[in-house]
Amino acid sequence: MKNIAAKIVLTTVLATSSTAVLASNQWEKKSMDAWLDGKAETTLLLNTNLNSFDINTDVKDRVITLTGSVDNDVEKSLAGELVSGLDGVKKVNNKLTVVNPKKNNADSDALAVLKDSKITTVVKTRLLMNTNVSGTDIDVTTDNKTVTLTGKVQSDAEHDLALSIANNTDDVNKVIDKLSVVQ
Repeated sequence: MKNIAAKIVLTTVLATSSTAVLASNQWEKKSMDAWLDGKAETTLLLNTNLNSFDINTDVKDRVITLTGSVDNDVEKSLAGELVSGLDGVKKVNNKLTVVNPKKNNADSDALAVLKDSKITTVVKTRLLMNTNVSGTDIDVTTDNKTVTLTGKVQSDAEHDLALSIANNTDDVNKVIDKLSVVQ
C-alpha cells in the first residue's frame, strides 16, 4: 500500500512540475511576442513616411505578420524592412495590401530617402529601447546611409554603446559622432 501511495505522490509531483514548466515557457513566449509587437508598432509609428494607423501587426512565436493597407509597393517594402530589423524577430510575413499600385514610385532618389528614413527609425528605436542609453537625448539623422548622432550622454560607456548600436544597424555605411559626454 505504501508503494502505491508513493507512486501516486511521485506521479502527481512530476505532472505538476511538468505543467508548471510548460506554463512558464508559454508565458515567456507570449511576453516576448507582446514585447516585439510593441517594438514593431513603435517603429512604424515613428516613421513619417508611413501611415501606421493603416498597418496592423500580429506576433506569434517571434514572427511578425503585417496586415492592412499602404499606398504603394515602396511603403509595403519599407514597413517590412523596418520591422525585420528589430532584435528578436525571426521572420516577417508582409501581407500589406497596396491600394494604389499605379502610384508606385520606382525613382531611385525616393527609394534612397525611404531607406535613410528606415535607418533613422531603426537606430532611434534601438536607442529608445535600450535602458542603458538615454535615447531621448540623442538626435539621429541619416543621409546616404550615413548616420549622424547628436546630443548628450552621461558617460563614455553610454557614448560607446550609442555608437555601437548605430554601427550595428543594417544598411548603415558610416556613423558620424557628434555626441558629447556630460558628467
